[in-house]
Amino acid sequence: MGIDATYSVGKHPTGVGIYSLEILRSLAESHPDQRFRHLYRPHTWRRAAPAILPNVRRAIFGDRWLLPPTQPSLFHGLNQRMPALRIRRKVCTFHDLFVMTGDYSSPEFRRRFTQQAREAAERSDLIIAVSRSTASQVESLLHIEPSRIHVIHHGIRHLPLPGFARENIILNVGAIQHRKNITRLVRAFERLGREGTCVDWRLILAGAADGYGAAEALATIAQSPARDRIQVTGYLSTTALSELYARASVFAFPSLDEGFGMPVLEAMASGLAVVASDRSALPEVCGDAALLVNPESDDAVAEALRQLTDSQDLREKMVALGRKRAELFSWEKAASATWEVYQRLL
Repeated sequence: MGIDATYSVGKHPTGVGIYSLEILRSLAESHPDQRFRHLYRPHTWRRAAPAILPNVRRAIFGDRWLLPPTQPSLFHGLNQRMPALRIRRKVCTFHDLFVMTGDYSSPEFRRRFTQQAREAAERSDLIIAVSRSTASQVESLLHIEPSRIHVIHHGIRHLPLPGFARENIILNVGAIQHRKNITRLVRAFERLGREGTCVDWRLILAGAADGYGAAEALATIAQSPARDRIQVTGYLSTTALSELYARASVFAFPSLDEGFGMPVLEAMASGLAVVASDRSALPEVCGDAALLVNPESDDAVAEALRQLTDSQDLREKMVALGRKRAELFSWEKAASATWEVYQRLL
């Protein structure tokens, strides 16, 4: 099996990077009798971690070549890209198509992304979508017949939780960008302060502040009357993020579009009460274990935050539901389902 491991390389893995690391590991560990070749593009080859499992070898590839020139029986692209390799069986994972659906990127990036997504869909024999929401986008935007699409949910990282007492912290995890709806979250938070509620709570935004539209969100924070209670951390190490998950009490994720939403499951597994958007894949992932809100309504986001910050009983109820919900997802399940997709072609 040849698997594109390019996105597993990097100092700061986020959604696709975490997926790549976890699915590469889980597939190799669960099938020790199979040989896997982890394939890296030239710019990531030198930075890739050495293969630590005996059934894994590394190789370099480009859009039309492999080194060494051995042909794997199947190629799996992990991020909606499919090179023009002469391999008979091809599978591609699609995470989301939000770039094609809204003002979430530059026109140039949207053009390149759309071209790559269309090529990947056309070249792949089967497609893995990480949610039913993403599967629907692949079907409608790329005109792919449903029989070629298989929905396989992500697993979940169970981060080690240090023994901190819970604090009055509302946490958001993810890059600061327009799609993440940070500006509205900040407005909802400051509204609660004006109303005299939530005044002893802090809002912590844990993520890199360099996404598309980040400047608007940062300007809103700088001008907010609640700015002294709002913290932007930048990208955090796993250790630092684990500490925040252990200290926070409420998790707010009013994203406008998500292909899956790994952070909500991490928050649930970590014992936080969750507020999330009622759009895209989030209702599918959260089930009844979050307060789902209209992400385009300041009032709706503020009211959900007010309910959770005001009521410890409600927080405890949502925490219990969240822990139970998070147990439904694992990388072992994702790897098993991915292997079943491979078997359809072999």
